Amino acid sequence: MTLADLFPEEDYRFNFRFERGSISEFFRPTAQHDEIIEQRRFWLEKEPSKHAAVLPEGNALLEEAIGVGKAEGTFADEGDSALLGAGPAEWERCLALGKGWEPDFLLLECKADGVARLVAGCVCFPSSWSLAEKIGHPVEHIHGIVPGLNPALGNHIANFLNRLKPGAAWLRANWGLSRSPELNQHPDRRLPILDGQVNLDEVWLRIEHQALVGLPETRGVLFGIRIAVQPLAEIRNDTVVRVGLLRALETMPEPMAQYKNIAAARGRLISILQ
Repeated sequence: MTLADLFPEEDYRFNFRFERGSISEFFRPTAQHDEIIEQRRFWLEKEPSKHAAVLPEGNALLEEAIGVGKAEGTFADEGDSALLGAGPAEWERCLALGKGWEPDFLLLECKADGVARLVAGCVCFPSSWSLAEKIGHPVEHIHGIVPGLNPALGNHIANFLNRLKPGAAWLRANWGLSRSPELNQHPDRRLPILDGQVNLDEVWLRIEHQALVGLPETRGVLFGIRIAVQPLAEIRNDTVVRVGLLRALETMPEPMAQYKNIAAARGRLISILQ
């Protein structure tokens, strides 16, 4: 998905549109592998309980996610016994997977009644949310803070997750704006926030590339998240993207602007882009 795809010539609306993609292409190492993994290992060693979690119900899903990753050739170090071999406790294996994959990951247990619940994950680069507050809760609770999402798309999301077929990654992207280029934007870090005095060189476009993968044995879902950050100054030089972002900011409902933490800076951001 290109930046132009993120900002079409239309008023802002939340969409739940996915495109079929490759599991291996999404999760495999990139040219930035060493830098990304260094950051992931830093946070998982400094504050592991903030960035990783696995409930007993998540053990089987974790094992299957590791198996899928191995089968798809997504690991840079195939000799990592803590990750690929048997023996270590599930907590250690969750941490090892978090240190071996570039993307963050969540594991959703899908019940026969249609409820999908977060039972494991490793999120080193959250976009102003806490894994510890979400673990154990159903998707409806996790999405409850997104204005209007459950009423508009709640049933569609539940049906999509429960009907997800294994063998492919279903891809989408989401965007936000931040006053920091840091990948890890856990709320406890209290990074600078956008306000009405922000300057062009203080704003970054933050893109979440997401992938949903059906797990064939457990019937659970592997949810991968890759973060990309780009200075707004670069975005402003692309006329198509600038116009699309400007329209999104002008037409975004106020509750969504509040949720994305851009309400206080919206007027200033519009002025910068104009």
